[in-house]
Amino acid sequence: MRWSAQDLKPKILIADDDAHIREVIRFALDKAEMDVTSASNGAEAMALFRKLKPDLIVLDVGMPEFDGLDVCREIRKSSDVPILFLSARDEEIDRVLGLEIGGDDYVTKPFSPRELVARVKAILRRKGTVPDIEAKSVQLRHGALDMDLAAHKARFDGKALNLTALEFAIMKTFLAQRHRAFSREQIMLAAYPVNIHVADRTIDSHIRNIRAAFAAHGCVSALETVHGIGFRLGACEPTK
Repeated sequence: MRWSAQDLKPKILIADDDAHIREVIRFALDKAEMDVTSASNGAEAMALFRKLKPDLIVLDVGMPEFDGLDVCREIRKSSDVPILFLSARDEEIDRVLGLEIGGDDYVTKPFSPRELVARVKAILRRKGTVPDIEAKSVQLRHGALDMDLAAHKARFDGKALNLTALEFAIMKTFLAQRHRAFSREQIMLAAYPVNIHVADRTIDSHIRNIRAAFAAHGCVSALETVHGIGFRLGACEPTK
């Protein structure tokens, strides 16, 4: 089943006191077409839970003061919303406690964002909260670039663009958020299959290949380097 309306996306609440972890999870879940809201502490998580009524909560166990276990106990007084625990500890007693008080799954830090997304999807399917997630069939256009996601074809200035499947996925990521600069890690998360880990130089090789494919059609503005960050989408116009 496909959807296009915002209110049909699964609503996910992230609660973690680490801003970097919140951003990594948000990016991965955004890529999976989920509607993500985040909280930096337990009290904020409870307030957002009551306001938003999320379909699933990703909950850090080790938040200061009102921690994830306390939040779970409070939520379970009134709701059976799925909860995926995050924890920096890998002790069996912690996993057992988290599951015994009502958690649906448990992921230990450091974790693979792709694995976390896979577990979130599995929980949602298992709970019957939302249908399985499929890619939208849409056309993406920017400058002289036209991407047909359903047919998996790209054209530049009306001519077929020679991109591999991964290069196509990378360009789709840039077009989906065309004003954003992406780090190499974010490009990897967006384009690669679950649990595949690659080096920065591999991402750089794909970027070079993409630029070469555009250059073959007279375009040198496909992707721009953002020093200290990574890359962003360029003008994608023929060179005059």
